[in-house]
Amino acid sequence: MLGWLGELIFASWVLSYGAEHLSMRFGAKFVGRTLLSVATTLPEIAIVMYAASVGLYEVAIGAGLGSNVLMMTLGLALMLLIATTKLSKAPLTRIDVSTFKVDKIFLLVSALISAILLVDGYNFIDGFIFIGMFVGYVLIAYVEMKREQKISRPTVMHVADNQSVSSSEYTLSNRNDMAKAILAFIVGTIGIVIGAGPFIHSLQTFSEDIGVSTIVLAVIISPIAGEMPEKISMMILARKGAAGAAIAIANVLGSKILNNSLLLGVAVIAAMYHGGFFTTIHNSELLWFQMILATTITVVALIPLFRHYIGIKVGIFLIALYILSIIVQFFAPGEIKPH
Repeated sequence: MLGWLGELIFASWVLSYGAEHLSMRFGAKFVGRTLLSVATTLPEIAIVMYAASVGLYEVAIGAGLGSNVLMMTLGLALMLLIATTKLSKAPLTRIDVSTFKVDKIFLLVSALISAILLVDGYNFIDGFIFIGMFVGYVLIAYVEMKREQKISRPTVMHVADNQSVSSSEYTLSNRNDMAKAILAFIVGTIGIVIGAGPFIHSLQTFSEDIGVSTIVLAVIISPIAGEMPEKISMMILARKGAAGAAIAIANVLGSKILNNSLLLGVAVIAAMYHGGFFTTIHNSELLWFQMILATTITVVALIPLFRHYIGIKVGIFLIALYILSIIVQFFAPGEIKPH
C-alpha cells in the first residue's frame, strides 16, 4: 500500500506542475475548475462507476457524498493551513476568494438540486440533468476565461494581502514550455489512474481485515482513497504561494461541483448499465441521512467562503466541522446493502 501511495504522490506532483504551468496560458481559475478537477477526481469516478455497475448504488452515491464532506472540510482546511503558515514557500496572511463568486453559488445550487432530486430517487432523467449541470459549469468557466483574456492585459488577480498572481500572462514563454506543461499534465493524470486502483484495493482490503463496516468504507474510507490525488495536489500547490493557492481553491470548488453533477450522472449511467435504462437508484433512510449530512456540511463550509478573505481561522473551523461530521456518522441509521 505504501508503494502505491508513493506512486500517487509522485504522479500528483507531476500533475500539479503541469496544472501550474497550464494556468499561465488558460488562467488559474479555469485550470483548477476543469482540467485539474477532472484529473484528480478520476479515481473517485472509477470507484462510483464500479460500485453502481455491480448494483451497489448506495455505496456509489455514499462515496460521492463522503468526498464532498471530506474535501469541503479537511481538504480545504489543510490547504489553508499550508498556504498561510511556514509550510508554504511563500506564506500568505489571508486568501482573497471574492473572485470565485460564480463557483460558490454554483456549488450551493448544485448541492441543493442533488438533494431535492434524491427525494424520489435518481433515474435517467436526473442523470441527464446532472450531466447538463456539469456541461453548463464548464461552459461558464470557459466564457469567464475568454472574458478575462479579452478585458484585461495585463491584469492582476489578488490572492492575498500584498501578494497577487497575474492572470494576464496566458502565454507560456515558448512552445517547448507549453509542450512540457501538457506532457506533465497527461503523465500525472495517467499515473494517478494507474496508481489509484491498486491503492484503493489495498486500502479496502485492509479496512475489511480490521472489521470496518460497509458504511464507514463507503462514506469515510473510500473518499479518503479516491480523493488522495486531489489532497496531495492541493498541498503541493498550496506550498507554491499565491498562484498555487488560487489553483487549489478553484480545484476544491470545481471538483465538488463535479461531484454534485458529473459524478452523480456517472452513477446513474452505471446503474442503467447494471439494471436497464429505466433503473432507479431508490432513496433510503441511510442514503437520505448521508445526503442531508453532506448538504448541510457543504452549506456551512461555504458560509465563511462568501466573505472576501479566508485564513487560518477558517481552516481551524473546517477541521472542527470535519471532526463533527465523523462523530455524526455514528448515528447513521443502518448498513448499506447491495441490490
